[in-house]
Parts: sequence; C-alpha cells; structure tokens
Amino acid sequence: MNLTERLISIAHPLGDDLRVQDVRIGLGYTCVELDDGSAGLACTPVRGHSGSCTHLKRAGSLSGLAAKELLEGLQSDHPLERAIGLAVCNALNQRFDSRYLDEDSMALLDIREDDHVVMVGFFGPLISRIKATGCRLDIVERDADKPGVIDSEKGHEVLAQCDVAIITSTSIINNTVDDLLSALRKTRSAVMLGPSTPLFPQAFAGTRITQLSGAHVMDKEKVKMTVSQGGGTMLLKRHLRFVSLPVS
Repeated sequence: MNLTERLISIAHPLGDDLRVQDVRIGLGYTCVELDDGSAGLACTPVRGHSGSCTHLKRAGSLSGLAAKELLEGLQSDHPLERAIGLAVCNALNQRFDSRYLDEDSMALLDIREDDHVVMVGFFGPLISRIKATGCRLDIVERDADKPGVIDSEKGHEVLAQCDVAIITSTSIINNTVDDLLSALRKTRSAVMLGPSTPLFPQAFAGTRITQLSGAHVMDKEKVKMTVSQGGGTMLLKRHLRFVSLPVS
C-alpha cells in the first residue's frame, strides 16, 4: 500500500454519514468544511496552462457530496482533486489526541551542529533558524532557480545521506511522497511539515518519519475567508493551532 492508500483506509471510517458543507480553493490553500463543523486544509497545487479557465470540472457541485467520495480524490490524477482529498482527510482528523505536542516543531527535531539536514520544500522562515545551529543544510525544491536550492534529482542522493529530514506535506499532493520516504536511509529524525500534514501516525508506520507537524483549524470562518482571498500560512496561522505528533 502506498501512503495515500493508507491514509484513505484510515480516514474512510471517520467519514461515515458526513457530507461536504463547503469547499474553498484559494491560490495558496484549499479548505474543506464538513457538515459536522470540522475543517481541514491542504496546499493548493500550482496549476499548469491547460488552455482552459476551468480548473475543476465539478466546480459548483461539491457541496453536499459524501466526505468519503472527495476523500477518494487523494488517488486522483488531478492535482486539485488530490488537494481536496487531503483537505477532507485533515478535516476528518480534527479530534483531539492526547499525544499532541504544542512545542516548536524544529525544537523537537533536536538539530545538532554536526548534522546534515535536508529540507524538501522551501520553508523560508525556518532556514535562518536551522543554519544558526551550525549544521549543513541542503534544500531540495522543484523550483531549482531559488538561491541555495538543489533539484529533485540530486535530492534523493542527499536524502539518503542526511541525519535530519524536513519534508513538505505538499509532496502528498504532487505524488512524490513515496519516493521521498523510500530515499531516507539513516535519518535520526524526520518530519512531515506544514498545514497539509495528515496527523495519522499509523499511516507512516514502517517509514523513517518520526514526527508529524501540522495544524488544526480553530476558526473555520476566518480560515475560509483568508483562503478565499488568497492568503497563505503567515495570514492563516493566527486561526490555526500548530501541533506535532510522534510516529511510534
């Protein structure tokens, strides 16, 4: 089973009798609200040039659908359907877990001066903090034109060598997550990071991921408004609770 298959199998029973109340697809994030009041986020994928101004054929008809139906979109070939599926997955997992840690996600990784750290995805606000530890930092990003970034092809090589890995959960949406996880060889610590992160540790059993750091929606109305108006993490964070969960 790949990761999306595991996520669907775990989240599917949580969607019994639940329906979609609202879907917002913003430029930065996608938000799905269910009819029990829960809401989840996922990063909106960068859209290619399809020659059409319609990006989702079922737009306008998603509200009222069974949550389970949109959850299945995690396995779609359509990037937006995968993002919606992941947002549903996260909405289904808004229940409190006693193992949640409110501590800083970077502090939990315990990055040391002699570590080799690989960051997959460009988490700009974290870069200076990580470099301040004195460690070696490699950043892997599809947009290799950014300064200090290496391309995805070389990324698998550095992931195999690193002590600490920080992996964007957007990799679930762009279908690269399984390759990234399989590239890890000797990591002491590895985290799936970002508001898209599905907080289901059992889905990552058997991988080298040690920590999930994601977010719960605390004010869904403010989140939906911010998403709809093109807001990203920096504007959303005041309406979210960032939590981490160990993978054991």
